[in-house]
Amino acid sequence: MGLLLKFNLAFGAVFLAGMGATAYVSWNLLQRNARAEIAQDARLLMESAIAQRNYTVSQVKPLLNTQMRYGFLPQTVPAYSATEVFADLRKRFPEFSYKEATLNPTNPRDRAVEWESDIVELFRNDSTKTEISGERVTSTGASFYVARPIRIHDPACLTCHSSVEAAPATLVERYGPANGFGWRLNDVVGAQVISVPTEVPIGRANEAFRAFMTAVVAVFVAIGAVLNLMLWQIVIRPVSKLSALANRVSTGDLQAPEFAYASRDEIGDLAGSFARMRKSVDHAMKLLDA
Repeated sequence: MGLLLKFNLAFGAVFLAGMGATAYVSWNLLQRNARAEIAQDARLLMESAIAQRNYTVSQVKPLLNTQMRYGFLPQTVPAYSATEVFADLRKRFPEFSYKEATLNPTNPRDRAVEWESDIVELFRNDSTKTEISGERVTSTGASFYVARPIRIHDPACLTCHSSVEAAPATLVERYGPANGFGWRLNDVVGAQVISVPTEVPIGRANEAFRAFMTAVVAVFVAIGAVLNLMLWQIVIRPVSKLSALANRVSTGDLQAPEFAYASRDEIGDLAGSFARMRKSVDHAMKLLDA
């Protein structure tokens, strides 16, 4: 087995090990960053919904109190305002969604479906939980969700939701007496749920991984080619010449040319040792002839 082949086998083993380690680290890093980006987007949208709710309570509802005496205006309800804003957003970005999933809602569109009900029950069973997140497969692809509990902290909310008798007549007239009542202070009645698609960030991470690994392979191949060239030029070529010359001398060819090598390295030392050995052989042969 030649020296160049041995070198390439060793280099290939190092290359494969390095590629495997690089692929593992870069893949996990890119995937983690992509999922962190997804989670950040979801929480940003959640904060946007909360800001919309606060705006409705502090600025919209006080302006409509007088009109509420003559007819119930859903625009005064924080959940309605936040849901409407995101419904308009979904016209352009249907993969995103926001829902105030409630077990017993006044507005039927807010009723929690099975998986949302499970999340609400988790919040109800553990009062220390302030957020639940995860992934699920939807009709539009994989989706990441963030959910936060809707807990009744403000006694004013019970004006509309404690009982049919206590609720404004205009609300009962609009939505009926069957739903949205029986809520109690500090109860978890639902969950704010934001869902964002994972396809685009994950796709970008996969594309970046492929581009990065292609670049790494190209760099390794280029380094391998340069090292092979250097090994051939600096080591293998002069050693091969010296070996061929040594073979000629060992068979008694004293007319073989001198090995010219001027570099002061290990091969230069070997060439010097060979030259001294050749002189000794020449001297010995002359003594034998005499």
